[in-house]
Amino acid sequence: MKTSIATVSVSGNLREKLEAIAAAGFSAIEIFEQDFIADEGTPRDVGRIVRDHGLEIALFQPFRDFEGLPGTLRTKAFDRAERKFDLMQELGTDLVLFCSSVHPQALGGIDRAAEDFAELGERAAKRGIRVGYEALAWGTHVNDHRDAWEIVRRADHPNIGLIVDSFHTLGRKIDPNTIRRIPGDKIFFVQLADAPMIEMDLLYWSRHFRNMPGEGDLAVTDFMRAVVATGYQGPVSLEIFNDQFRQGNAKTVARDGYRSLINLMDDVRRQEPEVAMPLPNLPPKVEVNGTSFIEFASRGDDAEKLRKQLEVLGFAKTGQHVDKKVALWQQGDIRVIINEEPHDFAGSAYNMHGTCVCDFGLDVGSAADTVTRAKALGATMFSQPLSEGQIDIPVIRGLGGSLLHFLDQSDKLAPVWQHEFSPVEADTTGVGLKHVDHVAQTMTYDDMLSWSLFYTSLFDMKQSPMFDVTDPDGLVRSRAMEAKSGKFRITLNGAETHRTLAGAFLADSFGAPVQHIALATDDIFETAQKLADRGFATLPISGNYYDDLAARFDIDPDQLATMKKLNILYDRDDQGEFFQVYSQAIPGGLFVEVLERRNGYAGYGAPNAPMRIAAQKRLARAKDMPRN
Repeated sequence: MKTSIATVSVSGNLREKLEAIAAAGFSAIEIFEQDFIADEGTPRDVGRIVRDHGLEIALFQPFRDFEGLPGTLRTKAFDRAERKFDLMQELGTDLVLFCSSVHPQALGGIDRAAEDFAELGERAAKRGIRVGYEALAWGTHVNDHRDAWEIVRRADHPNIGLIVDSFHTLGRKIDPNTIRRIPGDKIFFVQLADAPMIEMDLLYWSRHFRNMPGEGDLAVTDFMRAVVATGYQGPVSLEIFNDQFRQGNAKTVARDGYRSLINLMDDVRRQEPEVAMPLPNLPPKVEVNGTSFIEFASRGDDAEKLRKQLEVLGFAKTGQHVDKKVALWQQGDIRVIINEEPHDFAGSAYNMHGTCVCDFGLDVGSAADTVTRAKALGATMFSQPLSEGQIDIPVIRGLGGSLLHFLDQSDKLAPVWQHEFSPVEADTTGVGLKHVDHVAQTMTYDDMLSWSLFYTSLFDMKQSPMFDVTDPDGLVRSRAMEAKSGKFRITLNGAETHRTLAGAFLADSFGAPVQHIALATDDIFETAQKLADRGFATLPISGNYYDDLAARFDIDPDQLATMKKLNILYDRDDQGEFFQVYSQAIPGGLFVEVLERRNGYAGYGAPNAPMRIAAQKRLARAKDMPRN
């Protein structure tokens, strides 16, 4: 499969775009006319530079307002086409995109348009050029790929074909399966874009809100399944118009685009197994069976405070690394590592962020397959020298330069805890914490789409729609993702300003990836009381909150009084109930959530988030106030 991307999809000038696109792994580009015009090179220079990057120009675009024009306007349109044919031959490409007309004087009529394209095909054939016709979703007379195909069919010329674009089809809610009736050899090019489902003007939606396949709500996989079912074997290309991407890092956007294409085509291959496609045979998306460990980088007084916090939470030290200043703490199925080594990765993470979560391990079906898929999707690998006897656990880079280790039950990886840690006798009964419910990662809003794509392309996960969390000083965008098994959850929180709690954490920690960790119990009231008895400092919640709970929910007064005493928050949905209690800040500015889900509650207590954030800010201000 030839992977392509339109130059308009990434930021920068043409030379910067080409560098980013080539580095991401694409084999071709659609050269957007404005990008070419703005460059100082001649057409031959630009064509050579593209090829020097190992790319080819798969498509030149766009040619606007061609078909259905009367009189002298028609003559002028053909003259413009001839000029563009000259340019294409200089560039070294043989395919051009003609989009359906929005010219105010264009006339309708399938036959009229077909006659124009039949004549254009004759002229193009003399130059060895092919013309692809695309139906714009807002085209004046042609806004449906079925009408565009009928024009191409009636033009009946080998140099005239169809270009289909997922946004133009799916944005108008046209059934993508209608594409299956089109002969594959008459589809000259395929463009892909996803988008969030927003009810707005089609043109504005298209020009500002497209994103990578898998980042939005459109049925892009169904669209591409229909395309490959026709027998189409040509390039698959991204055409993304997005304000966020235009001002983003070109290499990041290009890398995400390549990842999205590989992931999409892998999904298509699995769902259309009878269609032969020249694709790499990737392992399937990985099922995550839980969080194996959470590792803190810390040192000195911070490390001592962290140890005391773990003790209050009911954790016990159960192991000491045989060769490093690394300790293992456990409770239930939860493993927490405190790494105080100054000279390995944790040391550099501490120097950058202070005390932080620098690494977490995931239990997966096959660690080797996970890394193979991650490499194919463009993930960044990581390695460092191993100490004597240390097991080489597969690992990649995660958010903010942190690490993701993958463990499975293979003979090589299963004994890592016994092999690398000397046991320490300890009582791990604790306070009833059972497992890691979820990890919350904080990032800039601009990075959210990138990391949601990272997780959903690598792991077998479903994602919730993005929603806004109200902070007294702004908004934070949030999205939750959950493994199909339900044993691994992660929330992404995107900050747009340093004034929000999430934004302040990012600024203060220089981009540390994890702001809070949620640990699950089977009995929140018993666990919360045990925590209180051990001196656990809960986040104090306003009494107004509990008065509001009493008005909104039918809660037993005695239970509500206990919740108020222990600062337990509450939510309920159609499935079940949810209880949560938060710690005050721990070293590194992180906080811990203890929660209980009842009867299938699947959310994260979103209605409580504004109250929780307000309480955290109120507490922080109180601590910062000068004392007389």
